[in-house]
This record gives sequence, structure tokens and C-alpha cells, in this order.
Amino acid sequence: MSTYDDRPWLARYGDQPADYDIEFDDALSMFRAGLARDPSGDALRYFDGVLSRQELDELSDGLAAGLLANGFAPGDRLAVYLQNVPQFVIAMVAAWKAGGVMVSINPMSRARELSYLLKDSRATVLVALESLYDQVARDVVPDTDVRLVLTTSELEFQTRNDERLFAGVGRQRSEGTTDLAGFVAEHRGQPLPPVQLGPDDVAFLTYTSGTTGVPKGAMNTHRNVVFTAQVYRDWVRAGRDGAIFAIAPLFHITGLIGHIAVSMLAPAPLVLAYRFEPQVVLDAFLEHRPTFTIGAITAFTALLNAPGMTADHFASFTSIYSGGAAISPTAERRFLEATGKQVHNAYGLTETTSPMTVTPFGSPSPVDPNSGALSVGVPAPNTIVRIQDDDGKDLPLGEVGEIVADGPQVVAGYWGKPEETAANLPGGALRSGDVGFMDPGGWVFIVDRKKDMINASGYKVWPREVEDVLAEHPAVRESAVVGIPDEKRGETVKAFVSLVPGADATPEELIAHCKDRMAAYKYPRSVVLVDELPKTVTGKILRRELRGGS
Repeated sequence: MSTYDDRPWLARYGDQPADYDIEFDDALSMFRAGLARDPSGDALRYFDGVLSRQELDELSDGLAAGLLANGFAPGDRLAVYLQNVPQFVIAMVAAWKAGGVMVSINPMSRARELSYLLKDSRATVLVALESLYDQVARDVVPDTDVRLVLTTSELEFQTRNDERLFAGVGRQRSEGTTDLAGFVAEHRGQPLPPVQLGPDDVAFLTYTSGTTGVPKGAMNTHRNVVFTAQVYRDWVRAGRDGAIFAIAPLFHITGLIGHIAVSMLAPAPLVLAYRFEPQVVLDAFLEHRPTFTIGAITAFTALLNAPGMTADHFASFTSIYSGGAAISPTAERRFLEATGKQVHNAYGLTETTSPMTVTPFGSPSPVDPNSGALSVGVPAPNTIVRIQDDDGKDLPLGEVGEIVADGPQVVAGYWGKPEETAANLPGGALRSGDVGFMDPGGWVFIVDRKKDMINASGYKVWPREVEDVLAEHPAVRESAVVGIPDEKRGETVKAFVSLVPGADATPEELIAHCKDRMAAYKYPRSVVLVDELPKTVTGKILRRELRGGS
């Protein structure tokens, strides 16, 4: 019988090698190689503004020189509190040039969250939007190790002030801050000392969402970054034949690797549009004609439902991938019907520096006949994925257990948290917290998160299965299923559903739809219709908020 060590998924690889040689020792060398190949080519496009690779290099040189002149030392942390703007990439490269570590912070973080992240990372420099500093960071920074605050505006690097995004936005210099553009200009052209970076050095800290406790800073190394950028370029075909569009937020691991890192490696232009607004994104598709993007299926669903969307908006794309949130077979089919393009599935976590499994380019993912789940692909090169029981023992192919990954994309550990590192990364392999199985052909299927399982009268109910059945109803746009306390059953199944614009369905109709298609213990006993489901900025539906509102 085949085992995980036999790597049965290699039969799906086609002409792809089973293992990669990692091309660069560090991500800065990767950036500089792309610069040498195409110095005058577009590095970043932001509405009507363009930065060439040479300009990006010079701006990041100026920022790095200024950091070093202000006491920034190798290993120090620079926190970035920005939307999808060019300054994000400038700050990332500058942190590496100064020998430091970038800390990516969700721009939706509020004061309590920002305070925790700055204190936990012990960042000494903060690069923030003026608006975010004024609204959030101003009262937080004095109680942290931050000694230099560089602020900037979302209006930099573009002149077309799109009212859909920038209504009411103006420049606002706050006391105790330094203007980023002026700081860079002051130090631009100053020589930089050579920097020593190695594969095991931390490139950036990315914080987990904290759904099962306080957020943990995953230490994504330069080896992690270069390897996963290669997976995107070679497996996902990102940046091979044109621009990459940044649908995912740059602070998130998908944005950091599937947008920024692979655009440096390819090299390819990276198109930024501040933040996700469906109409603005569709307009940018027509203007820039990108060839690759990756984002949550919830973002693609929003685009499909935007007024005026046509297949022509997607005509330039040669490769589209989705990650970060589960895709139902119905959502995959609807996307293909609306755009004429196949959306490919990928799966990874912050701790795997984006992808651990990838659907081979050009082939749709299979659907498991029993659960109805769409596969999230096969393990990436150099990667071993196993399904294990609670004791860490391998389960036979086809059996359901925890997904565990081992490979060059798995992080070294959590920043300052050795106990959590030992628990979640035993022996260097990541225990994902996701429940799934691998079929004999090496395809991986996710059942759900361990903590989301519902126990109804002693029977296990996985929310994903119920959500996939709801997705088959033509009126359903999105759904989220949770377990709520029930005196008789222990827990019972409750669904929250948003409808396709213009469609109509009653809760009773949706319950009957599920009842006809599922075992009696699985179908939802109640359905609540909502306008929008609560989501993270990356498009993941927040089931915990729905439980709290149950």
C-alpha cells in the first residue's frame, strides 16, 4: 500500500521536477537579480503611477540609508502599517538592505491589536499611512519600542484621485512623525554598507489571526520566501507572461509571496489598487490587463456580483488561483461560466509561507465523491504532506485526520514563543489545525478546521459539507455554518446565508434544500438571512463572530 513517504502525488507533476534547487540564499539577492535583468521595467503600477525597478531600488536604498543613520541595526524590526501602496514594497526591500526584519501589520488593526503587535515584535521603526497614524497609532506608539515613525499618504505615486477610494483623504502631518518621502529624499544616494543575509535569517514576521489565542509572529525566513516565490513562478505560472494583480492584501502571506516576492523573482510588474473595492478592481483589470492573480474565493465572488462585470474583464488572465478560504465545486463552476477562466485551488498558511499544496496549472481539481469537497491540490515540490491522528501517527491514505506539512516553506518557529513552536512545529513539521485527507492519487482534501467541528447528538458535522450543499442552491451567494448549544442534541446546526443580488429564497426553502440532500443529523435546523457575512480582510468568513451572535 502506498504511503506519504512514497509521494504518490508525483504522478500529477507532469514536466515539473519533484524537487527544486533554491535559487538564491536570500530574498534581497532575488530582488537584485530581477533588477539586473530588467532595470527599466515596471516594478510597481499604482493607478496611473509607475515605479521602475531602478526607481524602486533607489528609493529603498534611500530609506535603508536613513534607517541606518538613525540607529537601525541588523536584526531590528521595521513595522509596516499600510494598505496596498508602493511604499509597502519600498519599506520591505529597505528593511532587508538595512539587515532587518519587516513586520507586516493588518491595516484594519485597531489600537489594542496594534499595541500588541508592536510590543511583541519590539519594532523600533513604524512606517504608517498618515490616516492610520492619526486615527490609531498616535496613542499607541509612546508605550512601545518604536523610536522613529515615518508616515506617508495613499495619494503618493498617483495623481488620479479616485473618489470611490479616496473621498475626503488629505495630507495630515502629525507631531512626532517624519515624512517618509522627505526622509528618503534626504538620504537618497548615500552609500550603503554591505549586508549579510542568509537563508535562515528572518525576512519578515507575519502574525497569525489569533483565532485560538493571542496572535503569534511566524518567522518567515529568506529560504521560505525564495522557495515559495519559485513555486508561484513555476507551478502557478505567476509573472511569466505579464503583470500580477494584487487582489490579496500585501500584509497577508498571500500578498507577501503570491504578489510581491514572485513579482521580484519573475520579474514582473505588480499592479496595486490601494484596497479591494470590486468596481475599482474591475476597472484596473481593463487598464492594466494583468495575467495572474490569487485571492480568496470571496473576493472573486464579489467581482462576479459587481454591476457591469463581463468576461472581458478577465480576458487577459492566463492563470488565476484562489487560496485563503475554501472553494465549493459550485463556486468554481460559476466562476468558469461567468469568466471563461478556470480558477485553480491552492492551500497554505502563514506558517507555510503561502502554498503547501497546489493544483497543477491547467487541470481542474477533482471533487471527492463522498464529501463533495473540491481538492486543494497536491503537495508542492520538496514538500511532504501527511494526514495524522491526534497522537502524531500517520493515518492510511483516504482516512481523515490533521494535515501536517514538512518542507522548505515551513517557518522556523514563532517569534519569542518556544512553547508554541514546540507544540505546533514538532520536529520542524507544521501541525496545521486543519482536518482533511489525501486520496490514493495524492490529492489533498480539506474537511474543516478542528475547532469548527459540530457535535450533534454524538455525530460529527463538518460545516464545510453543509456550506457546499447550500452553495448548490441558485439563490445562495455565501454561507457560514456554526454549531449552537441545544438541550436535546448538545449542539445543533445553524446556517447564516447571504443571497445573490436580486434572488429570493426563504429560510424554510434552504432548510428543505439541505434536508433533501443530507443525513438527518447534518442539515441546518435554522437559517438566518444576512446581507453580508463577517470576514477578515483576507476574505475568510469569521464563524466565531456568528457563534457569538447566535
